[in-house]
Amino acid sequence: MSEKFDYKAALQNIPHKPGVYQYWDSEKELIYIGKAKDLRNRVSSYFNKDAHINAKTRVLVSKIRNITFTIVDTEVDAWLLENSMIKKHQPRYNVMLKDDKTYPWIIIKNENYPRIFWTRRIVKDGSKYLGPYASISMMHNILGLIKETYPLRTCNLALTRENIDKGKFKVCLEYQLGNCKGPCQNYQTEDDYDNSIGEITDILNGKIGAILRRLKGEMDAAVAEYNYELAHRLKRKFDLLENYQSKSTIVNSSITDVDVFNIASEEKLAFVNYLKVMNGTIIQTQTIELKKRLDESDEELLTLAIVEFRSRYNSDSKEVIVPFDIDLEDSSIKFTVPKLGEKKKLLDLSQKNVQYFKKEKIDQYEKLNPEIRTERLLTQMMKDLRMNQLPRHIECFDNSNFQGKYPVSAIVVFRDGKPFKKDYRHFHVKTVEGPNDFATMEEAVHRRYRRMLDEGTELPQLIVIDGGKGQLSSAMHSLKLLGIDKQVTVIGIAKRLEELYYPNDQYPMYLDKKSETLKVIQHLRDEAHRFGITFHRKIRDKGTLATELELIEGIGKTTAEKLLKYFKSVKKIREANEELLLEVVNLKQAKAIRGYFDQSQN
Repeated sequence: MSEKFDYKAALQNIPHKPGVYQYWDSEKELIYIGKAKDLRNRVSSYFNKDAHINAKTRVLVSKIRNITFTIVDTEVDAWLLENSMIKKHQPRYNVMLKDDKTYPWIIIKNENYPRIFWTRRIVKDGSKYLGPYASISMMHNILGLIKETYPLRTCNLALTRENIDKGKFKVCLEYQLGNCKGPCQNYQTEDDYDNSIGEITDILNGKIGAILRRLKGEMDAAVAEYNYELAHRLKRKFDLLENYQSKSTIVNSSITDVDVFNIASEEKLAFVNYLKVMNGTIIQTQTIELKKRLDESDEELLTLAIVEFRSRYNSDSKEVIVPFDIDLEDSSIKFTVPKLGEKKKLLDLSQKNVQYFKKEKIDQYEKLNPEIRTERLLTQMMKDLRMNQLPRHIECFDNSNFQGKYPVSAIVVFRDGKPFKKDYRHFHVKTVEGPNDFATMEEAVHRRYRRMLDEGTELPQLIVIDGGKGQLSSAMHSLKLLGIDKQVTVIGIAKRLEELYYPNDQYPMYLDKKSETLKVIQHLRDEAHRFGITFHRKIRDKGTLATELELIEGIGKTTAEKLLKYFKSVKKIREANEELLLEVVNLKQAKAIRGYFDQSQN
């Protein structure tokens, strides 16, 4: 067994400065990397016995055998260093950023008469890279617009001034098709070509408005000079760019150069969406998945993702729109939590994207691993219903009667969120006279759990009562008599507004109509009603038929029930001859039955 770690001695060497700390285990393996405004305070918090840390973090702390650290100048530097170190070392207890794709970039090649194309490989040769593009279709749409609007060369010829002046090149088919202006033979000046590259760069950065204003001025000038051919070409370019802008602009164009982030998290996973907005146009968008390791908070996860995205997209936006306050002191960044207006619309759009991505990913996981959905559903139900244990076993009660006659109770059982029909049960009510739903509920609940206690059967974690406060109170009375009212969670569901009632709570609880918890409770209620009403109809029909037979002279209730049990239906009794009837009744009764049905047929 490895010796105990002397954390107090280690803390003495850690300064009260911003930086990054690293935890190492007994095998000298790096197991965790973290950042801090104050290294000493942050690290000591892990070893504070009064601190409320979760079980996973306690496991991490138990494995620490050495602590190293790196001091930096500012908290922002700590942010960036932590991000790069996590990506490099991938410690087992750090959040895992799941992103196995190499996204493409649009490159403006560093050469005379630059080419523009897309690539997945970045080479540090002075070329300009814009992206990456998480949406491949968006990237191809932009490249298509550029090709249609700006004739550029696609060849890889070395178009140096010396080679062009010596006449080494001939124009190709692209020139004949109008897709290139022929710079290889001096048909296009380098200044004109560079002007096109400048406009393309503005488009890629979302600055289309300035180009449109310039084109409008040039069109007006061409018309004033009666150069209608040039005006027509400029108008076509103007229309293409305006159409592209109308499809891209989703907010007020006054919103320039902002980053937008939003997060959606589950118990073990989190998803963060990023939107890059320039001049009211989204020029970059991506959502990533983060796998939790130590029950990290949404703020910690969002902070990690902000650093990753801004580094990945080389963003230096001064304003960052987020859904809640970020604890980061950086004079170069303004964090905004909008409540209204255009910026709130952007935040909402980011939220829609991240929620959609989350749903798609979770649906994929759950199709491959149904047990994951079960655990997630039960965990959500536990939180929604304020329980202290997962509701793996749920029972639901429903009563049925017909004008006070034939009262029955039905119990349906769900295990792991699904019907478990093998354990469904019916009760013939024995102690209740007349239409008394409360007393019927009290009897059914008492009989059900009295038997489970006698047999030593495990009780459910959740009991659902179909009805409001009255039925719930009746159920609780029986549970208290049995001494188990504190061992299970009990709720009542009222049909009218789908209100959920708790014992001794006068105000109902309302769940979101789309919540999975409410859908399970509704399924329980509907299943209990279906199961109960089917059995009730059977009993009622049997009772009605027995009453009809009792109209026959000499046939009482007991004999009527014996006849139905033997022949199964009144139709078969009607068709039976005296010989068959004598199997159940005496000769006098058999003649009376035959006489009754023969007379009714005439």
